[in-house]
Amino acid sequence: MPRVLVVNAGSTSLKVSTVDEQDASERIASLDAVPGDIAAVAHRVVHGGDRFREPVVIDEDVMAELERLGELAPLHNAAALRGIHEARAAAPDVPHVGVFDTAFHATIPPEAATYAVPARWRREWGIRRYGFHGLSVQWAAERVQVSRLVACHLGGGCSVTAVRGGRSVDTTMGFSPLEGVPMATRSGSIDPEIVLHLLRAGLASAEEIEDALEHESGLLGLSGVATCVDEITAAGGPDARLALDVFAHRIAGAVAACAVAAGGLDALVFTGGIGEGSPSTRSDVCGRLAFLGVELDARANETAEPDAVISADTSRVAVHAVRTREEVVAARAARDILGL
Repeated sequence: MPRVLVVNAGSTSLKVSTVDEQDASERIASLDAVPGDIAAVAHRVVHGGDRFREPVVIDEDVMAELERLGELAPLHNAAALRGIHEARAAAPDVPHVGVFDTAFHATIPPEAATYAVPARWRREWGIRRYGFHGLSVQWAAERVQVSRLVACHLGGGCSVTAVRGGRSVDTTMGFSPLEGVPMATRSGSIDPEIVLHLLRAGLASAEEIEDALEHESGLLGLSGVATCVDEITAAGGPDARLALDVFAHRIAGAVAACAVAAGGLDALVFTGGIGEGSPSTRSDVCGRLAFLGVELDARANETAEPDAVISADTSRVAVHAVRTREEVVAARAARDILGL
């Protein structure tokens, strides 16, 4: 039975796995251990820009375009390109397919995708909201099929997405994966005047600011000790509490905003490393959403092994912890485009 090798090069990890026709996956230690029976290689690529709104067979023209797009997602696309180069060397005789996180969000309507900036920025320079974590959100929407869904992908990167009728209609990440809610080491949205102030005052260069916003901010910048919720909680103290409160506050606010975009809220999904594995984060976020009728079952939340329903019977909104399976979404996309 032909399998698809999936290479998922994220901002904080490299995951390599095989997926068979029944969606069973097996983790591979590295690209040095590629099995000989694979039919294709699927690559998760974070930023597809305006050009790549569907999966695409990777050739040299595609590689050149991905190099160009690297500046929009420097933490991610560069890692994906390295993974593609290494995988093509390890498996040169099978087709390689790029599957893009931005593609799922191509359905976002203009009012959600458009920034209120000068027309030249939008028309000539492609400044718009693209959205990310599309493979993860697509899987969540397939697992929890309701009319009005909000999916919280919380991990090294974090985003919140409104899904209506199975289609993305708004999301917190925008032109780049830096926008939105706070993340492990990324700031999320801040007042752009902060950056301008630092530059005008000569306090930091553009490169220093970018590095700080990407690598020294988020949970790490707030707590000063770690990027892992459990480690921050264990550290204790006012900085740790503030970090967790800011995190939950921003996520809950994003969920409420996404409920507006979705036209209401039938279900809320937590996925990603933190979303799947941190009962305290789920509790902190849902506690702030009680006004929307969100109510957790405390025991179910504490003991949840995704996939699991963790809402109380009296909750007006179903709450789910879902294990993300980006590798399955990528493998299916590769099979479809190649006719496997």
